[in-house]
Amino acid sequence: MRPSLDLSAYLVLDPGLCAGIGMVETARAAVAGGVRTVQLRHKTAATREMIEIGRALLEALSGTGAKLVINDDAAAAHALDAAALHIGQGDMAVKQARCAIGPDKLLGLSVETEDHARAVDAGLVDYVGVSPVFGTPTKADHAPPVGIDGLRRIVEICPVPAVGIGGLGPQHAREVIGAGADGLAVVSAICGQPDPELAARRLVKAVEEARR
Repeated sequence: MRPSLDLSAYLVLDPGLCAGIGMVETARAAVAGGVRTVQLRHKTAATREMIEIGRALLEALSGTGAKLVINDDAAAAHALDAAALHIGQGDMAVKQARCAIGPDKLLGLSVETEDHARAVDAGLVDYVGVSPVFGTPTKADHAPPVGIDGLRRIVEICPVPAVGIGGLGPQHAREVIGAGADGLAVVSAICGQPDPELAARRLVKAVEEARR
């Protein structure tokens, strides 16, 4: 049976933005603030380095109930026994990713268009990240922003739960949740903030209020 994943306040770690205190301490603070899903995204790291960082993250998350997601590295996800692997449209094929992690782990997929959403196979993919909602400097090669209206259309089409990502912060929670998304994935709203724990608390509170 696959584990559950709380998509409501989803942290994507960025090594550059987290450089001040590091990704592990950022994750620790965010989880103390209520975040329950942490994705390790490090586009320049080799698998060995991803595993090393992932082990430190798992230790930091131990006992908190928070889950670790590995971005775009199936070998690292498997080695770490991570809860989930997340892949983009330009990464490995969905079937290949599912085979690599087995039937008992979660698989997330980035979708950028309505056509991507229609192509999602709910038998293979557990959730999607709809990106980017807004433009963001944390991912220079991102697709054109879909906006809130685009997010709503993609969520309506997609057969699995969805989280919005791209230029999002607590101030967008009501719109994003109102568009049907299960939560917000954020990078700079927590990474690099003076107080990541406080930033996480604000995000979690905003999502909770948006759901009332």
